Amino acid sequence: MRHATPLRRTLTALLATTLLAGGVLLGQTATAEPAAAATVTCNIEKLRADARKERDRANRLRHLGARTEARKALARADALENRARQCADADNNSRPPLWR
Repeated sequence: MRHATPLRRTLTALLATTLLAGGVLLGQTATAEPAAAATVTCNIEKLRADARKERDRANRLRHLGARTEARKALARADALENRARQCADADNNSRPPLWR
């Protein structure tokens, strides 16, 4: 049984090295930025127009008595307005300063 000990140590070391190398490679691929996430563009005017349509729809629904549907439409309109505001802020903040 004396000859099995070095083989066991060798296999254990080989397994540990393989796991560490695989973990490093997996870690590098997990933290790499995907190419699809590089640029995101949004049409601010279309978002605002869609929000206006949702608000009009909410007003019609409220007058018809469908209060829960009107609240949902208002929530969608608020979300669209918020997204348009975020896009506008991102556009304003991404431009280089004038003094450069």
